[in-house]
Amino acid sequence: MAEHLLPSGYTYLTVDIQWYEPESKGHYYRPGAPLTMDEYGRLTPGLKKFPSAANGVGFKALADYVHAKGLKFGIHIMRGIPKEAVEKNLPVYGTNVGAKDIAITSSICAWNPDMYGVDATKPEGQAYYNSIVQLYADWGVDFIKCDDISRPYNDIQKAEVEALRKAIDKTGRPIILSLSPGATPVKVGTHVMNHANMWRITDDFWDRWGLLHAMFERLDAWTPYRGPGHFPDADMLPIGEVEFNRPTRFSKNEQYTLMSLWAIGRSPLIFGGDMTKLDAFTKEMLTNPEMLKVNQESHNNRQVYRKNNLIAWTADIPGSKDKYVALFNAQSNGDNLDFSHADYASPVIAGKGASQAIEVSVKEGKKLVLFVKDGGNGFDYDHAVWLNPTLHGPKGTLNLTSHKWMTATAGWGEARVNRTCDNRPLLIDGAAAEGIGTHSESVIIYQLPEGYDTFTATGYVTQDRGSVVFGVLVDKGSMELSENALVDIAFDAIGIQGKATVRDLWAHKDLGVFEGGFGRELPQHGAGLYRISPLK
Repeated sequence: MAEHLLPSGYTYLTVDIQWYEPESKGHYYRPGAPLTMDEYGRLTPGLKKFPSAANGVGFKALADYVHAKGLKFGIHIMRGIPKEAVEKNLPVYGTNVGAKDIAITSSICAWNPDMYGVDATKPEGQAYYNSIVQLYADWGVDFIKCDDISRPYNDIQKAEVEALRKAIDKTGRPIILSLSPGATPVKVGTHVMNHANMWRITDDFWDRWGLLHAMFERLDAWTPYRGPGHFPDADMLPIGEVEFNRPTRFSKNEQYTLMSLWAIGRSPLIFGGDMTKLDAFTKEMLTNPEMLKVNQESHNNRQVYRKNNLIAWTADIPGSKDKYVALFNAQSNGDNLDFSHADYASPVIAGKGASQAIEVSVKEGKKLVLFVKDGGNGFDYDHAVWLNPTLHGPKGTLNLTSHKWMTATAGWGEARVNRTCDNRPLLIDGAAAEGIGTHSESVIIYQLPEGYDTFTATGYVTQDRGSVVFGVLVDKGSMELSENALVDIAFDAIGIQGKATVRDLWAHKDLGVFEGGFGRELPQHGAGLYRISPLK
């Protein structure tokens, strides 16, 4: 990182979750796993992972090493106090009370139950946060990402956000405060911008078009709360080699869309790939100096219009009459699907093990669209399965688990064949099953082969709190869109009159003089980033 990204301004290197669990492996959390902590219940690095933390120095040695390379050092923490500290009633540093006196045992993270919430309205609760943040400051921490704190942003979490802000300010050390996970509710925008430097506006962001497409609306909604020192965070950039030798699923066009949107929306740029396997294309995108100026120096960033998923953003340039413009073709084949006229929609299917038999005619169909919508109680547990999705007809039967889809999206996790959306084996009553695991909101589109006239499947819910609607739409040729579309911007819409020169920031190329406006034919999922300079 110091060699390849620091020269372009990438400064913070952050240790992610579970640094205090010596035996953690992979992506899954182990309820009740022993955690390393000091006599005051303050988590410390596991020595098996971080031997340099021995003799009570914590992350100080590692932070010193990182600082020596010109970088800054960050850590991920979970909101609250360790359950283990509460069970042992360890003393709270600087007070006369124990952990039990400040813990809110009903406040537990749904996906990582290591911690209890802290009653930060009590002086002793504030003292606990003061003690852990001072410990981090003593280690040399420059960046704190606190998880399980910005969703749903209830009163307990709100008080803990304030406690963290006070604790950081008390240290006198400049420490960036980042809040997670998302989506942080927009209605708390004023509070969060006054207490945090960045906050997640989405759940975990991965390399799938559906999640990227959703970010246009999210970044637009947060426009009133974007400004110096406080930025909506659209999450890490899943590009390059993302996980376990897997390259990003984003196409090159989609990567330009990603980087253009994060730049013009001024989302923090956090590389989420394998730093040791940084390829030339990814490095060139990340370090493009003209793109970085948009991300780091522009202001008054805003969406100009959005029509039929053709989108334009602009931003002002300090000390200049020039404007930055980003143009996006966010269209996809299937955008014009009308789910209100679906060929089939199930009733609400709710609760683990709930199921619904499905049978739909696909005669004269060109494409088959399988969709899963939320059942009305929120998306958080909407794990769904299309069991035995099969085409029938004169040609015989075709299980769609062996037929490649055109596109597939899931609201969380990923649509997977014979696996759940969170990549576990697909089991029904303990036995292996054939099907497609997904999560609302989900759309899966297949090209329909000839020789089949009926589709059957069973819609199945795998979580107790899941609640979904399964739907099927048979397209007879109306959903195709052009592969390219003209996306343009009228100069007067961005405060420029008459003629202007246009520069392509990705290509580092001057495109010439244009009058009244500028446009480009962009491919689906493609984008352009430009600087518009009025002629004097």
